[in-house]
This record gives sequence, structure tokens and C-alpha cells, in this order.
Amino acid sequence: MTDSRIEQAIRETNKKGQTAIIPYLTVGFPTLEDTARLVHALSNEGATVIELGVPFTDPLADGPTIQRASMVGLKNDINLGTCLQLVAKLREGGVTTPLILMGYYNPFLAYGISRISKDAANAGVDGLIVPDLPVEESGPLREACLQQGLDLINLLTPTSTEERIIKGCSGSRGFIYCVSVNGVTGSRNQIDDSIADIATRIRKHTNLPIAVGFGISKREHVETIGRYAQAAVVGSIFIETIEKNPENEIERASVDLLTSLQGS
Repeated sequence: MTDSRIEQAIRETNKKGQTAIIPYLTVGFPTLEDTARLVHALSNEGATVIELGVPFTDPLADGPTIQRASMVGLKNDINLGTCLQLVAKLREGGVTTPLILMGYYNPFLAYGISRISKDAANAGVDGLIVPDLPVEESGPLREACLQQGLDLINLLTPTSTEERIIKGCSGSRGFIYCVSVNGVTGSRNQIDDSIADIATRIRKHTNLPIAVGFGISKREHVETIGRYAQAAVVGSIFIETIEKNPENEIERASVDLLTSLQGS
């Protein structure tokens, strides 16, 4: 099986001696138009992959920062269909960066497993992350994604058992999402030391890139992660940056953050 676009993009970044940066944006925060502008800006600045969060009423894995952004997205009437329309518009506008939809399972299930896989692929989505879908129950969605050429990306944590790691690695495409902490998302001062251990355990069972997420907020974190993994998923600090800046400056501020994380 050939490498997916997501995997290829991460490996191309690594070939340049860089850890891939995967920014996370909540669709519809602050507005849908702002999300589109931010994707264009980050794509143009060299984001390896961009993760787009589907707003949800009960985002269990997300800390208060992304929860706030999700509530704004819901108030702006963003749903799964809106997110697909956004991706299609971004592709029409020339965005070639791989795009991932991150969302909770209920909206995908309500939309229809076969239908969401087909519509996501047609819109130009490259992969899905569903944090509340256990790998043991992911078979139907995984099969539907495979049929459409989509990557279903599994999450593993520092407390994952060897059995869970093996299952997670065997069923994932694109990359393995390695959660850096046992908790919710949110920017932190330090990266947990357990990352080296879990990344080493994962590497025994897969050749896929490993991406570390949850709590990454500065260049030093990326440098630490780069010793064990190939990519860093960065979310809350992007949302905080958007919150702290006037709307006419959020693109500049987000690009400045990306370049600082890249070490540029």
C-alpha cells in the first residue's frame, strides 16, 4: 500500500531536518470566513498538515480553550456538513496541504458512516481523527475510510497497554497520534517525560510517523518531541493566539506562532 498524502507530507518535512507542525483550528472560530483565511495563511507558511476541529457540544478530550472555541463554532451554526463545504471551498481556492477533520463519533454516526467517508473524500479531506472511538469499535468507519482512500488516525496514550498499541498501530494510516498526557488538551509549560517511553513502545509496532499532541505550545516542546517523533500537533496555543488578537491581526499572529514553532 502506498503512503497516503498525510504520511508523505510528514516524511517530506522530516527530510528537510524538521519536525512537522500540524496546527489545529476549530471550524467557525471566530467565524467560518476567519477559519478559511487562517487555513490559507498557515498553508502558505508551510504547515505540514492542518487539523480542522468539528464543533461538538460535549468535547470530552478537549480542555477549556478548545471547548470555548467549539461553543463559538456551534453558535455560528457550524456542523459536519459546513465543515465539508469549507474543505471543498479551500480546495477550490488552491489549498493543497493535507487536511484532517477531527470530530467526535456521534456527528459522524448521525451523518452516516458510508456517507461521511464518501462526502469527506469528495470534498478533499485526507483523514479523520475520532478521539472517542475506541480502536476495538472502529472497524466500520475504518473500512469505509479505506474504500474512499481516507486515513483513520488512531490515538494512543502513555497508559496504553501493549495490546492496545498493537491494535492501534495495525489499524492506523497517515500517522499515529500519541497523546502526551493523561488528560485533556491545553497548553502547558513542560512536555511529560513519559513521551519518550510511549513513542519507543509505539515504534516497535509501526513504521508510520508518530505525531505528539496535547500541551505543545513552544519551540522547546517541538525540539523535545523531535527526538522521539516526527510531528507535533499544536492546538490550544493557536486558539489562545486567535483569542488574544484583534480579528484583523489573527492571520499575522497565527503565522508568527507557526514560524516560531518551526524554528524559522
